[in-house]
Amino acid sequence: MLHHRPRELCETGQVRRQNLDDLVRLRRARDRMDRDYGEPLDVTALARDALMSPGHFSRSFRAAFGESPYSYLMTRRIERAKALLRRGDLTVTEVCFAVGCTSLGSFSSRFTQLVGESPSAYRARSHDHGAAIPACMAKIHTRPVRNGGASPATEP
Repeated sequence: MLHHRPRELCETGQVRRQNLDDLVRLRRARDRMDRDYGEPLDVTALARDALMSPGHFSRSFRAAFGESPYSYLMTRRIERAKALLRRGDLTVTEVCFAVGCTSLGSFSSRFTQLVGESPSAYRARSHDHGAAIPACMAKIHTRPVRNGGASPATEP
């Protein structure tokens, strides 16, 4: 005997499946930002890859990950910029472009907002205290803080 499910259950199941499919595509977009942070990425291109409209992509990304796609991408870029600035062999401008930013002013503003000091000041100060820390641990402790600047004293 064939059992029929109530219509509400079928629709709920379809909605859940759609949400899971969306989440998979959003994770792929986030992975792309992690991998290709230095490339020119924008919401329109990421949304197209996720098979979503830009508006739906932005809303869904924020709902899934707690921040906008732009904010997430800029945090990844600043994270990488910190590593390049610690090396000390590149200028702030070279670092800005190496991490995919196209405006030195926007890069510097966002860096200062997330890190708590300007890229030039960050580059100029000593980072020797972190030399004995394994890279995987240094990455955790030097990750930019969203929603407010980090104090330079919070670095390892």
